[in-house]
Amino acid sequence: MPAAVRAVIFPENGKGAGMIRVSNVPAALSMTPAELKQKVSDLTGWRDICEIKTAKRSVDARNKRNIHFLYSFDVSVSGDEEQAVRDSLYKDVFILHEERYTVPVWRSKGLRPVVAGTGPAGMMAALALAEAGARPIVLERGRPVDRRRADVNLFWETGKLDPRSNVQFGEGGAGTFSDGKLNTGIKKDAFTRKVLEEFVAAGAPEEILWQAKPHVGTDNLSVVVRNIRRKIIEAGGEYRFETRLSDIEVKDGVLRALTVENADGSIEEIAASAVVLAVGHSARDTFEMLLNRGVLMERKPFSVGARIEHPQSLINLDRYGTARAPEGLGAADYKLAFHLNNGRSVYTFCMCPGGEVVAAASEEGRLVTNGMSEFARSKPNANSAFLVGVTPDDFGSDHPLAGVEFQRRIEEAAFRAGGGGYRAPAQTVRDLLRGKIGEISGKVRPSYRPGVEPADFRAVFPRFVVDSICEALKQADKKLKGFAFPDAVLTAAETRSSSPVRMLRNPETLQSVSIQGLYPCGEGAGYAGGIMSAAADGLRCAAKICEAAF
Repeated sequence: MPAAVRAVIFPENGKGAGMIRVSNVPAALSMTPAELKQKVSDLTGWRDICEIKTAKRSVDARNKRNIHFLYSFDVSVSGDEEQAVRDSLYKDVFILHEERYTVPVWRSKGLRPVVAGTGPAGMMAALALAEAGARPIVLERGRPVDRRRADVNLFWETGKLDPRSNVQFGEGGAGTFSDGKLNTGIKKDAFTRKVLEEFVAAGAPEEILWQAKPHVGTDNLSVVVRNIRRKIIEAGGEYRFETRLSDIEVKDGVLRALTVENADGSIEEIAASAVVLAVGHSARDTFEMLLNRGVLMERKPFSVGARIEHPQSLINLDRYGTARAPEGLGAADYKLAFHLNNGRSVYTFCMCPGGEVVAAASEEGRLVTNGMSEFARSKPNANSAFLVGVTPDDFGSDHPLAGVEFQRRIEEAAFRAGGGGYRAPAQTVRDLLRGKIGEISGKVRPSYRPGVEPADFRAVFPRFVVDSICEALKQADKKLKGFAFPDAVLTAAETRSSSPVRMLRNPETLQSVSIQGLYPCGEGAGYAGGIMSAAADGLRCAAKICEAAF
């Protein structure tokens, strides 16, 4: 793979100095940094380029005979930059000014803030508070990442689930066992730049700063979360693992204290006036406790379905025109969406090139799947969630936690259909479309551990979910040739695509609308949809806590 031009890394405070952004520069896959600099010089006519740094790189594979990169560069030149833009022979150039992240300032002499949860939202909230001098207390119901990985591997090998330490609970949150995607639909700003920079400083590959579709990989994520924890502790923060938020004390609508359950079962009270609730989308017992204590929340839409696995070579063939990825490119990915005649939407989510399907349960007797890739994305299968959108009208109740019960019913049915022991129900595309139970013995070997059992998905999902998946599969080959490959394997059930609840918060202060001092944050609270947006939300909540403490 060719060496990369280094990305822009901004300092932490203040406004960015003006640079020139040169966009949409096509370049061969093999071009070196020196050749790229010369190309920009030739395009623009600038002979006095002082520095050139990659701002973004994407792949243009529309013409399979001419697959190439598209770059955006940040360029500095000697002399007047505005005049350089006016004189440029290439017109896709402009002066760029970017906001830089400003570390908040903690001026309160009161109680230390508390962060509940160490997923992306909680981790970045804790880091921002620690850098501000607030010395946050960080609560995590699960274990540190190294012990957690051992617990998860034991579960995958034996089917022995630890409800406190699993794919959902523990340092780093559910994202630790994923592809580590950092692309996001939210606006890229100072907060998202801060997240990327901190990940790189903690050990993530530097290329995430400029890739159009950055990913860290589950192997690198373990290093990243461990190093960010160390940075938080060095800045005065305190981590408390195997410590579950079990209750809150509220007086006259104001938070007064937290009750936590420690690893030995002992109960402890912590006085608190500001708490970041970054509990994740699977903290169902915490949702129930908060609801009982007056935290206003509502049902929200989410999605359910299964993981679908194909040979990675099939995806490469459609996207690149060759079963083997060209030199300089990684395993191909995809993103598909279908709008059906029945009014439902079906789409792919969290696509994992060269990855595996993993057991992601967090409750006894309930089966959940997820997808995961290492940074190299070198395994033989590609997988993604193949999901059907569901709305509160599907839940069968207007209770705020009705979506949780909807998830549980599917997860329990999946556990039964797999025969127990967390073996997962699986069905090939061929058998699903025929409505039959057949053998999983085709050209795709399922990667899910502890293993799969042939099953009928109609015993797992509501009928509309199965019908919608089948209808989407019939359309799929029009968008990605081979997606409806008869031997492709679907493994159920994927139910944790996003939180089934939203904790209502004030859009200005980011505090709960019902309890002062509570800051619902990230994906579990209903305000994010992935690692990047959750982490950025954590930074925003930390900033609001510091503002409120003045």
